[in-house]
Amino acid sequence: MTKTTNFWPRLRQMIDPKNIFFLTLAGFVNAFGVTVFIAPVQLYDSGVSGTSILLSQLTPPALSLSFFLIILNVPLFLFGLRRQGAQFTLYAVYAVACYALGAWLITDVLPLDVSMASPLAGTDLLLCSLFGGVISGVGSGLAIKFGGAMDGIEVMAVIFAKRLGLSVGTFVMLYNVALYIVCGCVIGSWILPLYSIVTYFAALKTLDFIVEGVERSKAAMIITTRPDAVCGALTAAFATGATQLAAKGGFSKDDRALIYFVVNRFQVGRMQSIVHEQDPLAFITISEVADVFSANADR
Repeated sequence: MTKTTNFWPRLRQMIDPKNIFFLTLAGFVNAFGVTVFIAPVQLYDSGVSGTSILLSQLTPPALSLSFFLIILNVPLFLFGLRRQGAQFTLYAVYAVACYALGAWLITDVLPLDVSMASPLAGTDLLLCSLFGGVISGVGSGLAIKFGGAMDGIEVMAVIFAKRLGLSVGTFVMLYNVALYIVCGCVIGSWILPLYSIVTYFAALKTLDFIVEGVERSKAAMIITTRPDAVCGALTAAFATGATQLAAKGGFSKDDRALIYFVVNRFQVGRMQSIVHEQDPLAFITISEVADVFSANADR
């Protein structure tokens, strides 16, 4: 009785209405990209989605794309429950359910003929691969951005990649390469699998854009002998803080300071000018960062 009583408050605590809205949107957007552009011309999405498309082509019509999306994805998400957490698993299963529902509505309910060609791009493989990849990438990106996922292969990659001595990205890529090779062997042609690779990269780039945003930040590492002047000038110019660490020259053994400072890509040139005005001999390295989290809303 206690477990049942505690379950619903904990479930409500895990569910964010904003996330649920965007996960719903993500599922239907992904379904639109796959069922309207990719599947009608027998291209293949990546991961479990691509596997589901292949299996739906090889099995009786009753075993649809929606069926395989649920059957293949849900066990993978549940397998990763302990590693990924209950909230992620709940959100991921929900996103895939919306994807499967959207795919079923488009293929079986709505008055759209997606059996032989894309209603919007016809049989043009390049248009279908590009638009299908971009739209499905938007769906997958929204799912990841709001706490879920659209593909169980990514969960398997997180769990098994390190054990195999691979990165998560390499694991996913190897799975997709194997999938496209199998597709080529099964259908006896390499044209569709090759166009499917275009779909995969279009989706990957779009996913990165959705998750990380257009305005990726830059992290500057500044080594200087005038840290107070440099920090003061940067703080005054950009109205944000800088982190200062003690450092020592590896060869000279002279005392230095290392300043860590984050700007957007449009501010890099101005930042370099300000630093060299204060210390012409300052050494600066700049690297790209994907996310910046700060209590300061101006950052």
